[in-house]
Amino acid sequence: MIFDDRINDLGEGIIWHPSQQRPYWFDILNGKMRAVDGDGPREWAFPGMVSAMGAVGYYVCIVAGEKDVSLYSLDTEEILPLVALEADKPENRSNDGKVDRQGGFWIGTMAKGGDRREKGAIYRLYKGNTRKLYDRVSIPNGIAFAPDGKTAYFSDTMAQTVWKVALDDEGWPLGERAVFLDFTGTDIYPDGATVDEAGNYWNAQWGKGRVACYSPAGEFLKEIKVDAPHTSCCAFGGPGLTTLYVTTAREEMTPEAIAQFPHSGKVFAFEGAGQGLEEPKFLP
Repeated sequence: MIFDDRINDLGEGIIWHPSQQRPYWFDILNGKMRAVDGDGPREWAFPGMVSAMGAVGYYVCIVAGEKDVSLYSLDTEEILPLVALEADKPENRSNDGKVDRQGGFWIGTMAKGGDRREKGAIYRLYKGNTRKLYDRVSIPNGIAFAPDGKTAYFSDTMAQTVWKVALDDEGWPLGERAVFLDFTGTDIYPDGATVDEAGNYWNAQWGKGRVACYSPAGEFLKEIKVDAPHTSCCAFGGPGLTTLYVTTAREEMTPEAIAQFPHSGKVFAFEGAGQGLEEPKFLP
């Protein structure tokens, strides 16, 4: 069903806030963060593109902006910059990101337009330390973490590949990454993702109009069909964390395609889809 009727040109980065018990997501291209609370639709405007967040406290969150990562107050709208992102690359912006089980924040970057191939990277912020984890990434997506915090997943949409990597006790990658899902040669382009209580990997797939669920061994289990082709990100929330929220986009759609799928760009909700996990909080 449709959860929120507002159109997002590029809906992304949806999470269920563990303290406020409501979903937050982004319309990246229009610099907006959105939510729905007891008073109805909410919206926060930023001076540039914004793409991902994680909770810190009830009102304070970590937000990935176009060129930096900051602490942000949802109450006062005050911004406290934490770290610049690729100040030497004005053509880049942030994209997919998420807080890991150890309290670190992973964030990817990518080119805003033109030739995006291998122009981005993936970084991690943890207890005042920022490291580049992977470079030569085209469109970083699919960042998610196993329930025990010992495995991270991430994808490159253009490369049609999802990787996994073991993590140490502080959440840093341990050893080399390995291919988890290989979609090369198919019409599947992996986008945003989440992991459920059983460790299954739920992946929104751009252009496919679905969220697909895979076991920890990489076996396809099932799919949730969405009435919009550009499914972009997903998160579990709602009572008992059993509702799957899905963002979609209108970016790259022709007027004819929008006429065929008029709900494109809206946020969808599917009750009873699975059993999710509470999102961890960022440790500044």
